[in-house]
Amino acid sequence: MPTTAAPNKPRHQTGDGTVTRVSMAFDALNTFPALAESRRRLLSATADGNMLTADVVAAIESDASLCIAVLRAANAREHGRGRVETAVDAVPLLRPRTIQALASRVPTFDFFERVGVWDTAPEQFRLHAQATQRAAARVAAEVNYAHRDRLAVTSLLHDIGKLVLIRAYPGYLSHIHHDSATPSKRAGGERAELGIDHAAIGGVVIRRWGLPTSLATTIEQHHSPEAGGDAAVIRLADMLAHHEHGEAVAPRELLGSAHAIGLGPDELRRLMYELPGASHERQLPADPCPLTGRELGVLQQLGRGRVYKEIAHELGLSTSTVRTHLHNIYRKLGVDNRAQAVLFATGQGWL
Repeated sequence: MPTTAAPNKPRHQTGDGTVTRVSMAFDALNTFPALAESRRRLLSATADGNMLTADVVAAIESDASLCIAVLRAANAREHGRGRVETAVDAVPLLRPRTIQALASRVPTFDFFERVGVWDTAPEQFRLHAQATQRAAARVAAEVNYAHRDRLAVTSLLHDIGKLVLIRAYPGYLSHIHHDSATPSKRAGGERAELGIDHAAIGGVVIRRWGLPTSLATTIEQHHSPEAGGDAAVIRLADMLAHHEHGEAVAPRELLGSAHAIGLGPDELRRLMYELPGASHERQLPADPCPLTGRELGVLQQLGRGRVYKEIAHELGLSTSTVRTHLHNIYRKLGVDNRAQAVLFATGQGWL
């Protein structure tokens, strides 16, 4: 269940003044900066029309502001239908020069420079978001979770509501987010003090931007013990990220969160041992495959060591048709033989 506002009037609520502060905080998110290096890499990956999709996606998924800009543009292109959930789906909808223009307009920050009103918030937000993203990828691999591209986005944006609270309530972090508080206690403290928590605010932000409801719901529910699906994975990943940074996490909640996605204590212990400093790279999509479905099927059979007659029998084709498909495959991929074709297609993630 998503977290909801407490029924009692929060101590910090002061009528129209609070509404104004929160409204201004929402607007301030439009100036939240991207890491300068992330933007540089995205601009480099889109420098010419022959961009490599995997490089572009990796750069976008490395930074919340870049991810937001691209998803908003892709969903706007789809007439606000809120269908584009991932960077993987967004990139093919946008031209390289469009992505370059979006990135160029995003303000940036650098560790060695402070960013006006945001101060140190961008760096702190980025570090936790990326730690959660790494943990979510590792958890997803452990349980063979299907929606890893979507997790890459929701794990990056799961705490977006905190940025609203930071801008709306000076001293919010030091007052509520002290070192001894677990993630669930921090969220409970927000509800007690403010009448709402950052997860619920995050869902509002995602909807205001016209992004898919599926993303908003995951972010809203990522502190709920009853969460399932993406939200359950993000809840566990968030706690693992806090643990990795040496912050307080409730053991019982950690076990319960793992159990909700089918992980037992032994698997959880292994994850906690392996995660600090570990790198589990998600297989990013490469450029769109130029092969037809039938050609790809023939190439898959080649990769299994089948000969022409076996492929023809397996796919219900004549041997001459298989030869024609292979000729087209070699031409499209720019290779000379079956070994090169299989290696190239595997490296691109098509097989």
